[in-house]
Amino acid sequence: NNAANVVSTLDWRLQSFTAEILRQHLLSVHRQNVKDGAVLVVENKTGDVLAYIGSSGDLSSARYVNGIHAKRQAGSTLKPFLYAAAFEKKLLTAASMIDDSPLDISVVTGIYRPRNYDSQFQGLVNARTALASSLNVPAVKILQLVGVEPFLQKLKHIGFDGLDESDDFYGPSIALGSADVSLWELVNAYRTLANEGIWSEMRLTFDMETKPSYRREFSKEASFIISDILSDREARSNTFGLESPLSTRFWTAVKTGTSKDMRDNWCIGYSSKYTVGVWVGNFSGEPMWNVSGITGAAPVWVEIIDWLHRSDPDQPKKPATGMLSKKNLSERAEWFIKGTEPDTISRTGISPHVSQHIAYPVTGTIIALDPDIPYEQQKVFFESQPIDNNNSHRWVLDGEDMSYSWTHVGWTPVAGKHTLLLIGQENKVVGSVNFEVRGNTEQLTEKLPY
Repeated sequence: NNAANVVSTLDWRLQSFTAEILRQHLLSVHRQNVKDGAVLVVENKTGDVLAYIGSSGDLSSARYVNGIHAKRQAGSTLKPFLYAAAFEKKLLTAASMIDDSPLDISVVTGIYRPRNYDSQFQGLVNARTALASSLNVPAVKILQLVGVEPFLQKLKHIGFDGLDESDDFYGPSIALGSADVSLWELVNAYRTLANEGIWSEMRLTFDMETKPSYRREFSKEASFIISDILSDREARSNTFGLESPLSTRFWTAVKTGTSKDMRDNWCIGYSSKYTVGVWVGNFSGEPMWNVSGITGAAPVWVEIIDWLHRSDPDQPKKPATGMLSKKNLSERAEWFIKGTEPDTISRTGISPHVSQHIAYPVTGTIIALDPDIPYEQQKVFFESQPIDNNNSHRWVLDGEDMSYSWTHVGWTPVAGKHTLLLIGQENKVVGSVNFEVRGNTEQLTEKLPY
């Protein structure tokens, strides 16, 4: 007699579609030792859970484990909240330059040396590029500005309830996602950014007696800038390429993450209406083989977000009141929270007396091919300075004219030693560098033999 009807928030069409998409993708990567996955889809405004796939069913070796609430290493998925905290405190802007170079930090257990995903360093980069391209060293340096304890407190405030250890326990690696989190927590945290910094609980059932509570966790301005960066395909192109599963035909903001030894792949992203989170890995903790966030979780994410907007394309978010747009050093318009915009900006940031030269790579540079990123999406960007608005120079690589006159040009790396020339007016060599690419190009382009 005490039985009651429970009405779920789930959309059965979306639930069925999501389960099938996850199943098909896991079958396609099964030979790369990928058995498990989970997906959570939420409506931003209401917090209603529209699709809830906790496991891959009969494909899984642990089909009754709930992958939505299981705690796994976060990888790079926590970086947006670190940057948001720094923007909100006006410690830096999206245009701030950060030195992406080797860094040694003394911690309780010894020396901590963060490295980027591809083991390379890019020198000075702006915060927009550092976040969009998921660079590790800049994130650790930003954590030094924000502080480990304040960042941990912010994470707890936005729903990461399991972070119970001391700040010494997590240390600087918390910036790179060494903490264990759940898909449920991640999706609601990203939903907070989608909702302009307002946090509220998500729900699986309609309960008319319980009214949702709301609280502000990030400012509108900081949330907007993070969303703008995560939607910027050009800013993330150094790592992911211009065309990838992260690039949708409508506005979305998205972030991937891969944990240590490729044990977890995450892809969390949102439109103005929905937040979709995908986890791919193995409940057993076994590492996947040659699978990254872009090939593991992202293909599932893009199929679902596309389906949600199949007849309703999303529009870019509008900037918060009082935000300013101003050109930065690279001559692109950048968003600033009022009071953080620079007063004056040089067109190039370089003295006009500096002669044309190759800024990157420099002689002796060693570039490592990354086995975790699809070969066709790996790019090396040759850069000359100062900016040449007249396109009066060209690039020559290993004696072959590249036929490009741009200041910034991308090249698909080939293993071996190379000589790069910058040719100026009157066919004079104005720059010459020798560099090396290490890695097996053939192995990266081959299909796996098993």
